[in-house]
Amino acid sequence: MSKVLITGKTKLLGVIGHPVEHSLSPLMHNAALAQLVVDIAHLGLDYVYLPFPIAPENLEIAIAGFAAIGVVGFNVTIPHKQAIIPLLSEITPVAQAIGAVNTVSRQNNKWVGTNTDIEGFIAPLQTTYKQDWSQKVAVILGNGGAARAVVAGCHQLGFAKIYVLGRNVQKLQAFCDSWSNSPIEENLQVGTWDELAKLIPQADLLVNTTPIGMYPKVDESPLSGEEIANLPKGAIAYDLIYIPKPTQFLEQAEKQGAIAIDGLEMLVQQGVAALKIWLQRETVPVEVMRQTLREHLGLG
Repeated sequence: MSKVLITGKTKLLGVIGHPVEHSLSPLMHNAALAQLVVDIAHLGLDYVYLPFPIAPENLEIAIAGFAAIGVVGFNVTIPHKQAIIPLLSEITPVAQAIGAVNTVSRQNNKWVGTNTDIEGFIAPLQTTYKQDWSQKVAVILGNGGAARAVVAGCHQLGFAKIYVLGRNVQKLQAFCDSWSNSPIEENLQVGTWDELAKLIPQADLLVNTTPIGMYPKVDESPLSGEEIANLPKGAIAYDLIYIPKPTQFLEQAEKQGAIAIDGLEMLVQQGVAALKIWLQRETVPVEVMRQTLREHLGLG
C-alpha cells in the first residue's frame, strides 16, 4: 500500500476526542488519501489525517489553534459532539436536527459543522438491504447521541413508526421533547425497557445504539436471549458496535433468522461522506477504506 508522505506543504485533517487513541479513523482515512495520490497524481492531493486527544476544558483553545495552523477539517467524537456547536460559525440543518456535529470543515475562514452519521447509518439500508420502509417499524435501543442520528436516518428512509427505548424516564422525555416542532415528531414514540416484549415482535428494524456488548465486555448484550427470540424472522438487527464482530446481540439475532448489520459499514460510510466534504470530491476510494479496516480487525 502507498504511504502518505508528509512535507511542509501537507494539509491537516484529523479527529478530536477524549480519549481518541482507539479511533480507527486515521487508519481508514490515510489509506484513502494515499490511494488518491496514486490514482490522481496530477491533482497534487497532499493531506494527512491525525488523531488529536483534546480534553473538554481545552476544546475552545484547541479549535482556535486549528484555525491558526490551517487545519482543513476534522471529525468529532465523544465527548465533543454537542460541546463543539457553540464554537462553530455555522451548522447544517441536518446537524441542527440531530443536535450533534461529527464533521467540521473550514470554509471561507469559518468553521462549518455537519453530521455524516446519518449517511453512515442509512448507507447499507439504502443499498444492500434496499426496500420500501414506509409501512415498517423501527425499534431503537438507547436514547443517547448515537440514537439521535439513527432516529433522523429512519425518518429519512420513511419508516412509519420509530420507537426509542431507554431506562431513564426523564432522559427519554427530554429526548422526545427535543424533536418538538420537527417533522420527525409525528412518527416518533419513546418508551421504557418494559415495552420490549410488546415491541420486538413488531420490529422490522432493531437497532442497538448502546455501548453494551462493546469490547472488552464482549459477553454482554442489551437484550436477553428470551427477549430477542421474539424478533420476527427476516427482520434486520443493526448494531452500531463493530468490535467484536459479531456482537452477542447480532449473534443472538442471527439465530432467530434475522439479517445482521454491524457498525463497521457505518464507520466507513460516515468517513466517506466526511472525506468528500473536505476534499470537495464526488468520489473517494471506499473499498480501500473498508478493506483497510477489515484487515486491521483480522477479518481479511
